[in-house]
Amino acid sequence: MSKDKKPGGKAATDPSAKDTHYATLRRAHRDAKRERGEIPTPQPQKRRRGAEDWKPPALAPDQVHLYGLHTVRAALDNPERKKIKLFVTQNALARLEVDAETLGIPFEIVSPQDIDKVLGPEAIHQGVMLETRPLPVRRLEALKDSPLLLVLDQVTDPHNVGAIMRSAVAFNCGAVITTQRHSPTESGVLAKSASGALELIPYIQVTNLADALGELHKLGFSTIGLDSEGPAALEGTFSGKKVALVLGSEGKGLRQKTRETVNALARLDMPGAIKSLNVSNAAAIALYAARLYLKA
Repeated sequence: MSKDKKPGGKAATDPSAKDTHYATLRRAHRDAKRERGEIPTPQPQKRRRGAEDWKPPALAPDQVHLYGLHTVRAALDNPERKKIKLFVTQNALARLEVDAETLGIPFEIVSPQDIDKVLGPEAIHQGVMLETRPLPVRRLEALKDSPLLLVLDQVTDPHNVGAIMRSAVAFNCGAVITTQRHSPTESGVLAKSASGALELIPYIQVTNLADALGELHKLGFSTIGLDSEGPAALEGTFSGKKVALVLGSEGKGLRQKTRETVNALARLDMPGAIKSLNVSNAAAIALYAARLYLKA
């Protein structure tokens, strides 16, 4: 028998443990890139089967399920977030890099299928789900010292709103303000799309947007509505020491009442063949321009 073989013909140095280690590293690297938005998540039809048969369980009005490693980690680190219970697979617990015994909340080791039953087969939960209460309600008055705000006029897609939140945090925006109707409520989908940003910026939903804009005017904000047909370029429209950018819905843009209420309408000048952008992309560009103005 060769000295480098075990009985049964298997090599003495079994590569399986090493392969598993590198597979774990590759998966963690891939997941981190997805959390940062550098690579897309798999399409629903490629992720799970049985989505058409799944029925979401009823949630109480004060019950929110957050999921995904980065999202849950950010929620656990947020002292303003009331945490109820953590559901996590053994593998995800290691990748979450927290000591569940010292979290101060109940936790349960579960299987991925257990979480699928709650979130649905299409949710990219990465083996972790946190049951929480919604974040505390914020008032506009609390934003009087913030030089930059972002206002959304019935932007309905939670993925877009989540992406906008990430840009708002990146540019140190004081809050994202939106309407109670025709806007996503705090949810796992919104939080996952925001990739932790929901825990870092106030998300304020108002009953009447025109009234809220009026209140911002009293607080000293110059409100600028983004419109593809705006009379002037955004960079030439800024004024004052505090700016609130207002963006409309994905298809209809700003509502007429909103257009009449803002201090000014402005456009993003785009010299190329395409003259319109996704609302989350437009928000990022507008926030960058506003920051340049406020620094000047």
